[in-house]
Parts: sequence; structure tokens; C-alpha cells
Amino acid sequence: MSSMSTTEKVKEATQQVGNELRTFVSPIQNCLNHWVSAIRLGGVKPHALAYRLTGERTRWIIPLFKDMDKNLRKSGRRISFRAYVSLSICVTLLVAFTLFAVLPLLLIFILEIPTVSSFLLGIGVSLLAGASIIIIFYVYPKYCADSLRRALEDELPFTTGYMAILANAEVPPHQIFRSVAGISSLQAASNEARNLVRDVELFGLDPISALKAASNRTASVEFRRMLEGFISTIRSGGNLSKYLMSRSRRYMRLKRAAMRKFFDNLGILAEFYVTLYVAGPLLFVVMLAVMAMVGGGGQGLLDPRLLLYLLVYLGIPLGSVAFLIVLDVISPRR
Repeated sequence: MSSMSTTEKVKEATQQVGNELRTFVSPIQNCLNHWVSAIRLGGVKPHALAYRLTGERTRWIIPLFKDMDKNLRKSGRRISFRAYVSLSICVTLLVAFTLFAVLPLLLIFILEIPTVSSFLLGIGVSLLAGASIIIIFYVYPKYCADSLRRALEDELPFTTGYMAILANAEVPPHQIFRSVAGISSLQAASNEARNLVRDVELFGLDPISALKAASNRTASVEFRRMLEGFISTIRSGGNLSKYLMSRSRRYMRLKRAAMRKFFDNLGILAEFYVTLYVAGPLLFVVMLAVMAMVGGGGQGLLDPRLLLYLLVYLGIPLGSVAFLIVLDVISPRR
């Protein structure tokens, strides 16, 4: 009888503990299930999820990213500043901890690198990856703003020429931008025009105020000057068609000069690429391969095999990606 009563007491205690655990875990599980289902359905974007996780805990780090806010507004990305900072922190921590947990195991069991060297390399790579991701998130809005600026300035000769034709036909200024918003070939200019039409038709701004708002948020100095001249011409009662045609001729001259400069820089970059990413890696690969075969070089982090792996699988790909980014930054959009 005593053994039966003891068994029943154990069962009751186990059930009670299980009920308490379910009571504690159930809200967390429901929340995770809600997030997972929302992500699958496209209802929660990554930056929104990151803000839910770390949004309130990033107040102390917000001042460090104060320069990012201005570039983020000019980049045209529809994401809030705090959500973007939260996303950068979450991605940085996730990548850094993943590399720290996985990379030493790969080096030890697959590449047969010594344990101490593997863990030191894992710590170094994880810290380097975290710092690189923070830098990438910091620079990305500025890169997007610069890309939008170059796209706008490349399209300005055609945009202002088209607007001059409409102005010569005495089309109202608001309808001019409404017509530009429907041109799919002028993607950057049509996006700016759609935002201007939205301010007028949806937010109730008058055309002059909408033009001022567009000039304040644009990333292109030339586009801002064109809008400011557009506003001044309307207020002074000047000839809008002549103004737009003169701006179109000026932008076409600037575009020709920019194309000549780009072709000169492209020849220099081609020589730089051949020297640094073709001849240089080939020399180092041959040298490290010979050192590995004859047993020369150091051990640990100076092991020729490890240096060869880093060069082939990390150095050359990252260098090529960096070269492509530089080439994209200096190349015109059209």
C-alpha cells in the first residue's frame, strides 16, 4: 500500500510540474508560432521582427548611428531608422555567434587544424565578420542614396526634355509630373514624380509645397536645383518650357563628360584587376602550394595550407566582390 501511495504521489507531482511548465512555456510557444506563421505568410518583415526583439534595448546605441538616419531617408528605403538599427544588431549577433560556433569545428574535424589555432581563428573571424556587417549596414543607406542620385542624374536629360515638351503644350505643372510618373523607362524619376503626385492627391499639399518637399528629400543635388528652379519659374511667371529645355541641354553636356571620364577610369580599373586579382593570386597560390609540399613555412595560423585556403576561398571572392562594388559605384546607370 505504501509503495502504491508513493507511486501515486510521484505521478501527481510529475503532472503538477508538467502543468506548471506548460503554463510557463505556452505563451512563449504561441508567440513564436505566431511569428513563424506571420513570416511564412509575409506578414512580418525581418526588420519588424528584429525591432520586436531588440527595439527597446537599442536606445543607448542609437546616437552612434545618427548619421545613418539622413542617408536612410534619402535612399528611398521604406524602413524606419530604429527598425533598421535593430535589424543590423540582430544580423550582426546572429552571424558572429554562428561563425564562432561552426568555424572552429570545421577547421578541427575537416581541415585538421590544431585546436588552439582553430578557436583563435574562429574568434578572429567572428569578430571580423561582426565588424564587417556593422560597417555594411552603416554604409548601405549611403550607397543606396548615391545609387539613386546617379540614377536620377543619368535620367535628368531625358526627363527635363520630356517635361519641356509638355510645358510647351501648356500642360499644368502637376499634370507634368503625373505624366512623368507613368514612364516606366525613367524608373528613378518616375518614383520621385509618383511621390510628388501622392503628396498632392493623397496628402492634400499644393503643388508648390509638394515640390519643396520633393527637393528636400531627394538625394541628387542636380535634381534639387532643377526643382528649385522649377518653383522659381512658376512663381515668377517665366517661360517654363525654355527653362526646362536649357536644363536638358546642360544635363546632356554633363552626361557626355561623365561618360568620357568613366571610359578613362574603366581602362585603369581593368589594369588594376589583372594585376591584383589575376597575376597576384596566381603567384601566391603557386608559392603556398610549393611551401606546403616541401613542408616549409610555419605552423598554426602561418600554416601554408591554411593560408592557401584563406586566399582561395575567402580572399579572392571577397576581393572580386569589392571590385564589382567599386565598378558599380563609378558606372553610369544608363
